Parts: sequence; C-alpha cells; structure tokens
Amino acid sequence: MSTQIKVWDPLLRAFHWILASAFFIAYFTEEDLLTPHVWAGYTVLAMLAFRLVWGFTGPRHARFSDFMYSPSKAIAYLKDAVYMRAKRYIGHNPAGAIMIFIMIFSLLATSLTGLAVYAAEEHAGPLAPWLGSVGEHWEDIFEETHEFLANFTLFLVFLHLGGVALESLVHKENLVRAMITGYKRQEKHS
Repeated sequence: MSTQIKVWDPLLRAFHWILASAFFIAYFTEEDLLTPHVWAGYTVLAMLAFRLVWGFTGPRHARFSDFMYSPSKAIAYLKDAVYMRAKRYIGHNPAGAIMIFIMIFSLLATSLTGLAVYAAEEHAGPLAPWLGSVGEHWEDIFEETHEFLANFTLFLVFLHLGGVALESLVHKENLVRAMITGYKRQEKHS
C-alpha cells in the first residue's frame, strides 16, 4: 500500500469545485434565468479574486511559483504523456499549469464581458454607470464576445478533463479523488 501525502489544501479544493459549479450554472442559465446567471458570474469573479490572492499566499502547491513552466516544457510533457512516459509531478504538471493560467484569463475575460453585457442591456451591475447607455451596437459586440468567451472556456474545460483523464491513466492515479480528498500518492524514491 502506498503512502498518501497532502497536496491540495481545503481552500484550493473548495475554490476548484465552487468555480466549476458557478461556471456551469452561469453557462446553462444564460439569459433565460438572469438572476442565477448573474450571481453565478459574480461567484466566478469572487473565486478568481480568491485564486489570485491564494496563488501568492497559499500553501506550496497552491502558489503560482510552484508551477511556473514554459510553454515548451508543457508541450514536451504532453508528448511524453501521449507515449505514457511523462514524469509524475506531485503538484501541477507543466501542461496543467499552462491550462490553469489560460483558464484564469478566459474566465476573467468571460466574467468581465458578462458585466459589460449586464450593464449595457440591463443597465445594472458595477459597470452600468459607464456602459449603461452605449447603444445597441456595443450591446451586440459585448454579447457576442461574452458568448464566444463562454464557449471557449467550455472548450478549455473539456481539454482540462481530458488532461486529467490522461494523467490519471499515465500515472495510475485518480486525480479527481485527489482534488476531493487533497491527497496523492507519495513519490517513490529509488
């Protein structure tokens, strides 16, 4: 039986699952259920603000400095993973790290354009004083951009899930369980 070590702290795990839930609530409610859509969007923004702070102040594996890798290192990792020979990382692997930064940026852009749509179309939200009377042309631009970014973020989520499945297979480790419990198998020392 392998030794388990604590990798993901409770706040990081809560952030992960709350963010995922809020994104899907926002994505699937769209304009049909505006109030839950807006509150889910605010929750996404709050989670992103938390993650940015936690990325500098949290425990080791939550810190951005723990998983700063170059794109070339991420590509090399993905090639090795396809051939089932990728190095195992206790924290984020290089491909997962790049995905985290891309998803943070995409979720932030999606949320900010959502606030712009809310201000322009509903004359509500924190941007309403500046964008509440921009006119139909800008309303359409904000809405199209917001929808594109939401769909792009969903695409990233599917890539993320594929990456989790691939790494779980390569390293024979249930990464979903690790994000629930916080524990991963300790590295074997030769």
